[in-house]
Amino acid sequence: MPEMAKLLENLATNDGGSVNSPIKGVRFFKNSKQTRRKPLLYTPGICIVASGYKLGHLGGKTFRYDAGNYLVTSISMPFECESFPNGNEPLLGMFIDIDLVQLNDLIRQVDLHTDLHAHTASDYQLAIGPSVMDAEMKDATIRLLKAHRSEQEARILGPAYVREIHYRALCGSQAPVLLSAARGNGTMSQVLNAISLMERSYQDKFDIKQLAVSAHMSTSAFHKAFKDITADSPLQYLKKIRLAKARDLIVQSKMRANLAASEVGYESPSQFSREFKRYFGESPADVMREMRSA
Repeated sequence: MPEMAKLLENLATNDGGSVNSPIKGVRFFKNSKQTRRKPLLYTPGICIVASGYKLGHLGGKTFRYDAGNYLVTSISMPFECESFPNGNEPLLGMFIDIDLVQLNDLIRQVDLHTDLHAHTASDYQLAIGPSVMDAEMKDATIRLLKAHRSEQEARILGPAYVREIHYRALCGSQAPVLLSAARGNGTMSQVLNAISLMERSYQDKFDIKQLAVSAHMSTSAFHKAFKDITADSPLQYLKKIRLAKARDLIVQSKMRANLAASEVGYESPSQFSREFKRYFGESPADVMREMRSA
């Protein structure tokens, strides 16, 4: 087993789930069984896999992240994912939340030679995708994992290693979207600002014209740019965010389905149940039964 996987084996102790690191914004995950393709919601972050692999599916595209490729998500992104162990070895990995304050500080210090204003309506980059796990990113990740062998090292050195991983991601192929998300300027960032509004206020009512105005764009230009970045229309994206949030309320907070529906902005419980089952392949009642029998 490679060094990174051996280190993670001692940290990812919850098979089928995740474990929080003492370092803020870092989580470890493990899965000994293959998981079927299902909808997930990734928050902005860097997902590093040391053993096994994951397949992400979005907008007709499939991307693989494994020991050779880490995944960068620059906005909250609903997509479908399946996981595969490595033979007799489990899927092992870690997720590091993206800290926009830290990202902006790094951008100010480094000349990345990226002209954000050069983007046109035809060349927006999807806001999720893999980047090659080069030697520098691998070394930084191993140092972060080794820091967990001591509470003192985790507390003192861990944040510096997380910062280095942010820097390494800025040097990878996902840098353009990370830069746009962090800097808050350029046309692409205008779209990302509208997406942030939807993420913060997903329970509110929105229409495409209102969102385009918030992005200071025409409705047609906004719709196209939004789909380039998320692979969904604005209203499809909003629906997926709402359904993912509702499922979290049902599973994690043990909330009744009708209350969860209302909490995320649905006025009709029957519409919520239909769309929930269409998206997740099971009804809210099915999810609640599974929880009771687990």
